[in-house]
Amino acid sequence: MIILAAEAHNPLIPLVSEIIIGTITFAILCLVMFKFVVPRFEQVFVARREAIEGGMERAEAMQAEAKAALEQYRAQLAEARNEAAQIRDQARAEGQQILVELRTQAQEESDRIVARGEEQLATQRQQLVNELRGQIGTLAVELAGRVVGESLADDARRRGTVDRFLAELDSMATAGDGRTGVPVSEGNR
Repeated sequence: MIILAAEAHNPLIPLVSEIIIGTITFAILCLVMFKFVVPRFEQVFVARREAIEGGMERAEAMQAEAKAALEQYRAQLAEARNEAAQIRDQARAEGQQILVELRTQAQEESDRIVARGEEQLATQRQQLVNELRGQIGTLAVELAGRVVGESLADDARRRGTVDRFLAELDSMATAGDGRTGVPVSEGNR
């Protein structure tokens, strides 16, 4: 028994039958792994890679769309600012034009009122001159009648005397001051 005991198996060294069974089992396990598990892992990895790459592509596409939308927004904003500036400038120009038109209308109205006033003054002046001529003529006839000592009741005489007197007044007025038609005297200077 001692021989048998000497031939006793070392637990650190495996038996040949175990090595063969282990190798066959390992080969079957590798075959199953390469046939079923590894392709499934590959499919999962491919799907995951595609999902990640697709997500990145979608993110890049969305980022590009966001950049394009931002550029479009900026362009629209710049266009709106330019349009607002044009509208503001146009409103200023229209305001200036309206002011010019109002000033022109006011000046025309003022000129028209002044012209009408001058016409009324000239008409009134002419009426006053005619009234004064008539009164001066009457007074001149009476005075001349007293100076001459005869009655100038006759219309022809009176008219002739009045016309001469008025002609003298006119000649003195044109010689004195051509602007007013009034003889220049010490009080009118």
